[in-house]
Amino acid sequence: MNKKNLSERDICSQFINPALYQAGWDTQLQIREEVSFTDGKIYVRGRFATRGKRKRADYILYYKPNIPMAIIEAKDNNHSVRAGIQQALDYAAILDIPCVFSSNGDGFLLHDKTAIDTNIETEIGLDEFPTPEQLWEKYKTYKGITTLAAEKIAAQDYYWDGTGRKPRYYQQIAINRTVEAIANGQNRILLVMATGTGKTYTAFQIIHRLWKSGTKKRTLFLADRNALIDQTRRGDFKHFKDKMTVVKHKQIDKSFEIYLALYQGLSGTDETASAYKQFSRTFFDLIVIDECHRGSVKEDSNWREILNYFDKATHIRYDCYTERNKRGK
Repeated sequence: MNKKNLSERDICSQFINPALYQAGWDTQLQIREEVSFTDGKIYVRGRFATRGKRKRADYILYYKPNIPMAIIEAKDNNHSVRAGIQQALDYAAILDIPCVFSSNGDGFLLHDKTAIDTNIETEIGLDEFPTPEQLWEKYKTYKGITTLAAEKIAAQDYYWDGTGRKPRYYQQIAINRTVEAIANGQNRILLVMATGTGKTYTAFQIIHRLWKSGTKKRTLFLADRNALIDQTRRGDFKHFKDKMTVVKHKQIDKSFEIYLALYQGLSGTDETASAYKQFSRTFFDLIVIDECHRGSVKEDSNWREILNYFDKATHIRYDCYTERNKRGK
């Protein structure tokens, strides 16, 4: 067999795939091939719009679903082993992936973003490809995960409802970075996501992973409109089932774990009207506030009043504007 006559897909099936199997990678849960992770840039010309080419990785390797650790770019054997490394690095930068490989079927070039010496790039043989656990150790280094407690949180599964729904690549990044930041002890987080990009689904996965890991057992989700609360309850959050409640008419039941509420409904103009004070200051472990940029000065002070009361909890604020956007800069 003349390797030079093989196509790129032949190189994948005859050399790269066997190397992954030998290293112990699970074909069902840890290896995805030919992964298109963007729909392509939109170009507008007058009244017409077209999409550019999708970004597609030859391989993405996962520790478990939605926790990507490595990317592989394959080339046919007429290219050098390092020919695909720049494209793979570009994709890895978008996807927040620490370990990058290029291969032409002769071996692999590894670009290791966690390397602390000069050996950032190393050529390895087909039989030397790292195991999932070896790359997981590199991933933890890259993310600053240093304790068993933090690892348990970071490795918590996503919610899977069996429908095949998966987070988009930017949702996955937002979810993982937020969960990992909290695992590492960060307690104040701002997530900026444009309208229509799936903030509620992203929030659900973050809350679910923190809840299931036992890190954040009680969560308060705050919004400023009844429609948002109702949409959240009937949408992604429905999977919390009987663990979830919607706070109405300032009636507080402390037997639930996930609370949805209007911040106007929890606060008031005097002490007796401030329903949130029926909870102890340490009742909630996590507060998530949606669209925190909206509202009048008075409304702004209302949700800040609630956050100040529950100041021991972790706070995640969702917005579709940064301060720079708001100032028109």
